[in-house]
Formats: sequence, C-alpha cells, structure tokens
Amino acid sequence: MELDASGFDGLSFEDALKRLEAIVHRLETGEASLEDSIDLYSQGKALKAFCEAKLAAAQSRIEKIQIGADGKPSGVQPFDAG
Repeated sequence: MELDASGFDGLSFEDALKRLEAIVHRLETGEASLEDSIDLYSQGKALKAFCEAKLAAAQSRIEKIQIGADGKPSGVQPFDAG
C-alpha cells in the first residue's frame, strides 16, 4: 500500500508526527508481521515526506528582520537555514 504526501490533506504537522512516531515504535518493537511492517514502512515514508513538506512551507514563510545602522528595523529578508 504505497501512499504519498497528498493523502494526508487536512492533517496537522503535529498529528502527522505522532502517527509517524507510532509507526516507528511498532517497527522498532517488532509488533507487526512482515506484511504489516512493509505497509507501515510505506505509510511512514509518506508521512515523513508530508512532514518535510510542511516544514519547508513554514520555513519559506519565515522572514528575518533586518536592523539598520540606526538600530531600527529597516526591512526583511527571506529565511536562510544555512
């Protein structure tokens, strides 16, 4: 069952992260059968892509306030994580 990030429309980042953490826990503890593990892995992969897309979208909206020589805000520049 291969999912993609578009299958999680309306899901918040926090809820997606909780679902991803639950999947990782099930995989790490060996609670799931082989077939279930494969399905869980696919779901986890899609949730990871969804979370990364949400973070990238949030990051692109963040702006850094620039301070002028007089110590007052003089404008903004796009976020740069580097």
